[in-house]
Amino acid sequence: MKVVILAGGMQSSISSEAEGIPKPMAEIGGKPLIWHIMKHFSQYGLTEFIVCGGYKVDKIKEYFMDFYIYESDITVDLQKNTVEIHKNRTEDWKVTVVDTGLFSATGQRVRMIEKYVDGDFIVTYGDCLSDIDAEKLLEHHSRSKKVATVAMVKPSGRERLLPLDENGQFRYGDLWDARSDNAWANGDCYVFSPGIFGFLTENCELEQTPFLRLCEKDQLTAYRHAGYWLAVETKRDLNDAEKLWNAGMAPWIKGQVRDV
Repeated sequence: MKVVILAGGMQSSISSEAEGIPKPMAEIGGKPLIWHIMKHFSQYGLTEFIVCGGYKVDKIKEYFMDFYIYESDITVDLQKNTVEIHKNRTEDWKVTVVDTGLFSATGQRVRMIEKYVDGDFIVTYGDCLSDIDAEKLLEHHSRSKKVATVAMVKPSGRERLLPLDENGQFRYGDLWDARSDNAWANGDCYVFSPGIFGFLTENCELEQTPFLRLCEKDQLTAYRHAGYWLAVETKRDLNDAEKLWNAGMAPWIKGQVRDV
C-alpha cells in the first residue's frame, strides 16, 4: 500500500527561511512537516511513499538522498577526507519523489504517478497533520467497495464544508449549518482504488470535477474522523504544532518519543 503525498504547492509562507522552501519542508521540532506525516502513517505499517513535488522539488529530493546523514551523528576528518557514522538512525521507508510540475492541479499530480501504484493507495496533503487511524480508514474503504473514500473532519471554521446526509452520503448542492451534526469538512486524506484514474481529467483539482463525477456514479464514501486534525496554513498553525511536539504531546505520533 502506497501513501501519496501532495507536496507540489508554491513557496511556503509559514517558514522564516529567506530563500523559500516547499511548505512540507517547514520544520516542527527540527524535522520537516513531511517527516511528521510519514512518521504517522508508518505507525500503521505504511512505509512506501510517493511524493508529488513541484516548487523546489530538489529540496525534497536532497533531504531524502541525505536522510541517513541527517539522522546520524558524524565525525568528519577534514585532513583525511573521511566520514565516520555514529549512532546511525534511519527509517524503514521507501520514498519515490516525482517532479509533477510547478503549476499542476492536484488531480493531474495524482494522474502522473499512476505507474508507481499497484492497487489501492492513500493520498494526503503535505501540510496536514492528524491522528487519523489509517487501519480503520482502509477497512472502511475496503468494506465500501467504492472507488474513493474521503476522510472527513469536524470543521474549525476555516475549512470548506462537504454535505453529508444522515446515511453518510454526499449531497452536493445542499447547504449545511456548521453547527449541525451532519456538517463535516474535507480532511484532505483519501483512499483511492485504481479506478480513480478514469475520473481524473486533464489538470483537474481532485475535489472538484472528479468528486462530482464520483458522486454521480455513487463511488464516493466518507470516513468520519472526530479526532485531531490540523491544516498547517499559517505561522500560528506551525507554532501550535511545535508547542505540542515540544511538550511531547503530538497527537499524530502515538506514544511520542522526542529523540526519534
